[in-house]
Amino acid sequence: MNKLSSIEVRNKARNGENFTTSGLAQGYVQTNVVIIPKKDAFDFMLYCQRNPKPCPLIEVFDPGDYESSFASKSDIRKDIPEYKIFKDGKFSSNSTDITEFWRDDFVTFLLGCSFTFENELMKNGLDLPYFKQGKNVPMFITSIDTEKSGKFSGKMVVTQRWIPREKLVRSIQITSRFPNQHGTPIQVGNSSEIGIEDPYKPDFGDPWIPENEELIPVYWACGVTPQIAIQEAKLEIMITHSPGKMFLTDLKDEDMAVI
Repeated sequence: MNKLSSIEVRNKARNGENFTTSGLAQGYVQTNVVIIPKKDAFDFMLYCQRNPKPCPLIEVFDPGDYESSFASKSDIRKDIPEYKIFKDGKFSSNSTDITEFWRDDFVTFLLGCSFTFENELMKNGLDLPYFKQGKNVPMFITSIDTEKSGKFSGKMVVTQRWIPREKLVRSIQITSRFPNQHGTPIQVGNSSEIGIEDPYKPDFGDPWIPENEELIPVYWACGVTPQIAIQEAKLEIMITHSPGKMFLTDLKDEDMAVI
């Protein structure tokens, strides 16, 4: 499925298929998604601006709109493989279609995703085994506080990748070209420094247990961070993508790169 186009991946999701998007439609930008009521949208946008590493804004829809300007004929209510619905800050249900929950006052936020720079890492010979195995990247809730905006606050979430020591500098250089997809790492080599007690037991995603002792755990800010903040805010309703099951845009990775 990695040779599919972005619209073909969206169509698979629209047909009710539930799958992880990591490694799919390589070369196309994937995004995190947050959908909240208009009355909370300004404070959340400010939260994103104050925390650009975990919450890099790609697009903000007008209230009630559900087609992205970066994805032709898209429908944000149907084009994600799996959604998470939260009510009053608590998880309510999963769904592959949120049409029944849709409201005219909903504002959709698309946030940058590290899946974009993963394609560049692989082009440079870095092995990401969960791509081949159809699994999800490991994600951890850290001890790092994000900067508050209104009722939004919480800990930063990070993604983890084990990088060979000799390719560490190159991986940092590669990801530095994608500030809208979380950019450079938050932490390199010392998991406990950011409150991760066991680097083999992620809070979300699938564990990656390296066989090579020369691999170093490297952590990048993650777009699951705003899900934590919005849960803490206890909004009446919030809808997000499920971790690792993203929205595919028609933007190309290179459109996001800083030369």
